[in-house]
Parts: sequence; structure tokens; C-alpha cells
Amino acid sequence: MSSATISNRAIQEIARDVLLLEADAVRRLADRIDERFERAVEMMLSCRGRVVVTGMGKSGIIGRKISATFASVGTPSVFMHPADAIHGDLGMITEDDVVLALSNSGETEEIVRLLPTIRKIGARMIALCGRLNSTLAQHSDIVLDTAVEREACPYNLAPTASTTAQLAMGDALAMALLHRRNFKPEDYALLHPGGSLGKRLLKVSDVMRTGERLVRVTPDTPVRDVIVAMTHTRNGAACIVNETGTLVGFFTDGDFRRTILKNPDAINRPVGEVMTVNPMTISANQLAVDAARFMRTSPRKISQLPVLDDAGNLVGLLDDDELINL
Repeated sequence: MSSATISNRAIQEIARDVLLLEADAVRRLADRIDERFERAVEMMLSCRGRVVVTGMGKSGIIGRKISATFASVGTPSVFMHPADAIHGDLGMITEDDVVLALSNSGETEEIVRLLPTIRKIGARMIALCGRLNSTLAQHSDIVLDTAVEREACPYNLAPTASTTAQLAMGDALAMALLHRRNFKPEDYALLHPGGSLGKRLLKVSDVMRTGERLVRVTPDTPVRDVIVAMTHTRNGAACIVNETGTLVGFFTDGDFRRTILKNPDAINRPVGEVMTVNPMTISANQLAVDAARFMRTSPRKISQLPVLDDAGNLVGLLDDDELINL
């Protein structure tokens, strides 16, 4: 049948059939989750090295995604192309690693050729395989059955349902490991500093100014010296602390302008005489996005805030310049 004779309705039916077939393939995997799955999770959890994922062709593409998902949720992982492994990349495997091999047939030549060497190295093996009596299955410590009744391809040739099943089983392993590791959103943010979710999970402590970038002076410091320190550090504010380091006041460049307009001689007076007493502060543990929202929606524009820890100690300065992309 030529493409010209296929109606739009027929195209839609083909799409629905593919989606339903692949959804059914994934659903059937749920019935196969047993102690072998638990053992696979515990094996990867106790791994002192990395989870080395390998697969050829379409299974290899799925393997790369599974490896990336493992790494993103706290399980160290790399992908090893089996063809490259034959020519030297097997050196990336150590006896402390777990190898996760993907092959629907279990007879993929490039993977089968690796099995004796992986055994000699001493790494343990988990297989995502569609044939439990295959060479790969027989040489693996644990086999997770990812067999499908048929591919979505009308000729039962192109890897479709089988790779979907592999991907789903990989996701199940990754999420089980996430829960076993007690992996938290803040851990995810640490591994995704450039992503939108990572930015949403940043805390004030991650973006605040500290150390030499924090202007911290005593109340008896002349206003002139405070302004010099603020200029050198490119800060728009200074935190005023007492002899014990406790925050007692705040002085901004806006405060300086208003003070000088009233009394030009105040530039030589102690900052303690013109500082804001009992200033507004923010917690280091607060989410940076919440801090940005608060500063931007406040009736009185807020550009800087002193940052305190849970014990009330001054630990930093939050400047709105650090919140531009949030």
C-alpha cells in the first residue's frame, strides 16, 4: 500500500496501536518484579565502584539514557560501548563495578565477546534481557526479564516495544535506588546546578555573599571607611556587628545618600549613629526563589538582606544581583 492511499484516520489508528502495544509491554513488566529486582537494586546500592551500562545499537541508546538517569539521582554510572570495549575500553571496568548489560536477544555478538573478560575482572553482572536461556542470561548474576510479545513494527523487526521495556525497567531501577539512597530534592539540585529545577531548589546559602565579599564592620567604624569597604567589594550594603559578631545593624548605599543629603558631615561619624537598627534579615536555609519573590514584591524595594543561620549568627549577604536568573 502506498503512502498516498493511507488515510489520516488510518495513520491515527496506527499511532494508537503502537502506543497501546508498548504500554501493554511495560504493564507486563510490573508482573515480573520479584526478589531478583530487589537483589539487583541491592547489588548496585552496595557497589563500591560504578554501574557500567552497556548495550549495542538501539539497546545502547537506551543504555546511555539509563546510565544518565542513574548518575542524575545519585548512583555513579558510565556508559561503555561494547564495540569500543573490545578494543580497549574494558579497562574502565574494575572488580568494584557492576555491569548492567542490555540485549533483547541475549546473543548480541559484541556483548557476548565481553563476558569472559568481565568475569576475569571480577565485576558483577545484571542483564536486562528478553531471553532467559540466552548466553548473556547464563553469564549474569541477575537477569531481569524484559521480554515482549512482539515489537510495534508491523514486521516484528525494528526494536520498539523491546527498547521501551528496557527503558522502563531502567527507570524502575533508578527510582528504586533513589528511594534506597534517601535521595532528596536538594541532592538533585546539587547535581543539576544549571537546570531550571536545580535553580528552583537552590538555597539562600548557595547564592549569598560570604568571606571577603561580605562587608562586616563594628558600630564605631566611620561611615567613610564603610563606604570604601562597600566600594572595594562591590557591595551595596554593610552588616554592622558587635564585639561578639552578632548583627546589630545594616547600612546600605541608599542609607548613605539619604544621610549625606541631611548632613554632609555625617561621613566622618560612626556608622552606628546612622545604621538601620534591627534590620530585616533572611534565613540561609530559605529557598533562593522564595527570597527573590519576597524581595521583588515587597512594598519597599529590597536589594540586599543580611543572612542568618539557624542560631541567628550572621553568615552572609544576599544581593538581588545574585537572583537575576531565578
